[in-house]
Amino acid sequence: MGLFDDLENKAISSVTRGTSNPLVSQLVQMIQQQPGGRPACCRIFHEKGLGGLVNSWVGTGPNLPISSDQIQHALGSPQVQQLAAKAGISSAAASSQLSRLLPALVDKLTPNGQIPTQSGLMEIGMNLLKSLETPGTGAA
Repeated sequence: MGLFDDLENKAISSVTRGTSNPLVSQLVQMIQQQPGGRPACCRIFHEKGLGGLVNSWVGTGPNLPISSDQIQHALGSPQVQQLAAKAGISSAAASSQLSRLLPALVDKLTPNGQIPTQSGLMEIGMNLLKSLETPGTGAA
């Protein structure tokens, strides 16, 4: 795993910290394991005709809602079933929860209304490291 992968993982972990929902961790893993990461994950929605929704999540305005059916269409039933099985819930429950979780997660993972580039990931990583510094010591 490279430096940028590690920084992205830390940024994602900081966004999802404190949640006990197993579907959130499965969703994060799905995004991380997607070849091409966040940009490729967003591209899937564009290819399925849901680009306007994703653009609202990435942008700085309000997040447009997505339905359970649209989640099934974009991710595909096998992917939803796999996420559901790993989270220990039904596919219907997973689709419903994903329709609430995905817009918020994409919104948090796309600061400033855009999908971070590698240099943007470096900035996120540096800000994360600064937030972990011990006050008064200048070191983590």
